[in-house]
Order: sequence, then structure tokens, then C-alpha cells
Amino acid sequence: MVRVCVFVSPQSSDDEEGLGKGRGRHILVNKTDMPGWSETLESFRTARESWDLLHSHDGLETEFKKICASWKTDSWLWFRIFLTDMIMYQGQYRKALSSLHQMAAVQQPQPGQQSPSGQVSLEHHRALIQQASCHYALGEYRMACEKLLDVVGGMVPPTQEAMKTPEDQGKIKGKPRKGNDLRLLPCTSKAILPFCLQLMLACFKLRAFTDNRDDLSLGHVVVLLQYDWPQGEMLFLKAVDKICQQGGFQYENFFNYVTNIDMLEESAYLRTPEGGRIQLELLPNQGMLIKNPSPALGVELNTLLLQGVQTMDRHHTVTRGITKGVKEDFRLAMERQVSRCGENLLNVLHRFCINEKIIIIQSLP
Repeated sequence: MVRVCVFVSPQSSDDEEGLGKGRGRHILVNKTDMPGWSETLESFRTARESWDLLHSHDGLETEFKKICASWKTDSWLWFRIFLTDMIMYQGQYRKALSSLHQMAAVQQPQPGQQSPSGQVSLEHHRALIQQASCHYALGEYRMACEKLLDVVGGMVPPTQEAMKTPEDQGKIKGKPRKGNDLRLLPCTSKAILPFCLQLMLACFKLRAFTDNRDDLSLGHVVVLLQYDWPQGEMLFLKAVDKICQQGGFQYENFFNYVTNIDMLEESAYLRTPEGGRIQLELLPNQGMLIKNPSPALGVELNTLLLQGVQTMDRHHTVTRGITKGVKEDFRLAMERQVSRCGENLLNVLHRFCINEKIIIIQSLP
């Protein structure tokens, strides 16, 4: 199994084991996703400490470099992978990006050489995920999302969602550790797709909750929060509070990708008198219809008006009709959406990443 060591700042939980405690850096691995996790972590630690030992003395380092040159270790892909993992462990993310670019050159098949297409794809995903992790660590969120979306675009989502146990659903995340952690993941759709979604969410969270209004980023956050539900409920409620403070929210992709029943119920409640009559523009072109009713009406609606109606009355009648129509459309859309709550969530989020790739990238500076 191809494994990838990627940077992320997760909240530790009971199903994750850490290596390197007390050193300011942690390697986290999900025991369920990676059988043999203990051996993997121990192997990485042994290799890293051996590398440090070989570079702890000038004489040893000189001899080691001679051996590497004679063995042409620069052409060993596994060796380049280890060096990149170690550089990321050290927190040198700019240097790790350079190493990843060099690795890409090593991965190019030689003339006449054939490689299993599946293996090439896995290694390509590994490189993209690590690049995304480095860009995220450097605060380059747009670049991180570009790489993550490239990974998601090349993956097929699992046919069935992984069932969460009651313990997983009720689990409360631990307090985040200080410093940046490394997480070791198996390079499979089951592990990588959720990681990509979580890292994309991390890219948008800071932008969505600034003092400035950014409905697009906030909408992306709501869509992505569905995966880790109900762990993401508190952040969703924070998004609801922000919407209430704004007095409105516009996100025309809402009904394309939000299928979480709790989110749908909360959104419907916001439009009620008890919920504050918040103006939600969640249907395509709804904002244009409400804000600029006359140009959007077309001949069909205009012909319904009597010829003798005064201009003032005409505008009022048309606006009132459109508003009524929007309310009815919202109700029907909400009813249809409730019927979609049983859809495979990973398929829904995969479509979101594929179909909205351009707008997702453009949402970040």
C-alpha cells in the first residue's frame, strides 16, 4: 500500500496515536485506516534518527554522501519520498515543495519504460496532496485548494459511505495541540477524499468568519461541514449567527449540494417570524428577481397585467407577485431537498468539487 505523510493541524482524538510527544511535532495516524500503523511510525522514526546520526559528524556525512553518489540514490523514488517526509516533519515547507518538484522529475518514465498506471496515479496523488499541505502551512490557501481539487478530480468516490459508529458520532474532539502536526494517511480514496475536504474547509474558515461579508466563502464552509457532521455542528451554528447578524445570505448553490437535514431545517427556520425573517437567496437568480424585478420579468409576466394599471401600481403588483413566487419556489425546493437526504454524501461533495472548481479557486485570494 502506498502511504503518504501529509501536513495538517488536526484536533487529536481517541482513535489516533501520536509519535514524538514532547518534541513539538506529532505524527498522527488513524488506527482503523492503517493496520500496521505502529510499525509504520516506528520505521519512520528509525529512518529519521539514522539520517540525523549520519549528518551529526562531518566525517560521517562526507562518507555517506560518497555512498549516495555511487549508488545514485537521487534516482530512487522511495528515497526521495522519505527525504520529503522528513523535510515536512522539520517544518521546512518551502524546501519540501522544491523536493516535490524534483521528485516529479524522477517519476517521469524513461523512454521505453512502462509503469503501472494505477501506481503512477497514486504517486501523483501523493505529490499533489503533499504540495497542498505545504501551501496550506505557508498560508497559500488558493494554491492549496488548486492542488486538492486536482486530487479530487482524479479520484472516484467510494460507492458507499463509511458508516460512523455511535461512538464516532458522539465523540468530542480533544483540545488542539500547539504547533503543527503531521498525519500519516494511506493513499486510498477512503482516506484521501475526506482529508481533501477537511483541508479545503480549513482554507475557507478564516475567510468566511472575518468581519467582512463573504457569502460565497461562508456557503462553501456550510457545504463542506456536512462531511464531518455532527462534529461540525458548532461551526455551522457560528455560520448561522453570522447570517443573522448580516440579516441575509446569498448562496445559489445551496440546493445543489446541501442535503444535511439539520442544516435544511435551520435554514427553513431562519425565514420564519420566529427565526427573524432572514432574507435567504438560495435559488439561482433569486437575488436578481427580488432586487431588479422589472428587467427580469419578461413578456410572459407583463402580459398578465391589465393595460390601464398605473406605473406605480404596476411595479408594486409585479414585485409582490415575484416575491410570492420566490417563497413558493423556496418551499418546493426545500421539500425536494429533504427527499435527497439519503444520497451518498461523498458523491454529493465530489460533484461539488468537480462542478464548482473554478468558483472555489476564485473565492480565495
